[in-house]
Amino acid sequence: MSRLFEGILEAFQLIISLDPDLLHIVFLSLRVSISAIIIAAILGVPLGAFLGLKPEKKTRFISKMIYTFMGIPPVVGGLIIYLLLSRQGPLGVLGLLYTPSAMIIAQVLLATPIITGLSLVGIRAKGPEIVETARSLGADSILSTWTVVKESRLSILGAIITGFSRIIAEVGAVMIVGGNIAGRTRVMTTAIVLETRRGNFELAIGLGIILLILAFVINSLLYNIQKGGQAN
Repeated sequence: MSRLFEGILEAFQLIISLDPDLLHIVFLSLRVSISAIIIAAILGVPLGAFLGLKPEKKTRFISKMIYTFMGIPPVVGGLIIYLLLSRQGPLGVLGLLYTPSAMIIAQVLLATPIITGLSLVGIRAKGPEIVETARSLGADSILSTWTVVKESRLSILGAIITGFSRIIAEVGAVMIVGGNIAGRTRVMTTAIVLETRRGNFELAIGLGIILLILAFVINSLLYNIQKGGQAN
């Protein structure tokens, strides 16, 4: 318990001191995860809407694949991206391995199936009724689809929150493709692993507390947006 209290004290000291190295790690963590969740939402929400509005029989296999990838182990996702971006891989010429861009790609791979699958479920739950109502009022297919997405926004936002919650705390994939390079690709989770291996448990606990605080603040903002939409 003493280490836990020392870790809490360490966290407050780090926050108050505004250590440049810590700030770099925090901002890089936020940049990577926020960029990844935006890209994943752009990819996952339309795909989830498309599949959710199709008859279940026609999308059964694809849906099963998406649900399977929702639980893909992070290290497997990281390995896939590593093989694609390595020098011998098909995308090796881009030189993205061990860069923040590679970390973003890995997190997109993890978050997109979650957003797609949960959006699919939310839209399928009410989509047919909304489409039928919209078309009875003279709406075309595009407007009907947009109406379904709009009415399912709470489910979609919940999917985005779930996806973000997974990737902000992700360590395996980003360590494989990012390399945990100081000043370049070291983020909160990989820094915690490093300090734990060094035996700096108090610092590792402090970094973990800061990570939890950041995740709580961002998820609280998203939750409040979701509740605001529900009130409307």
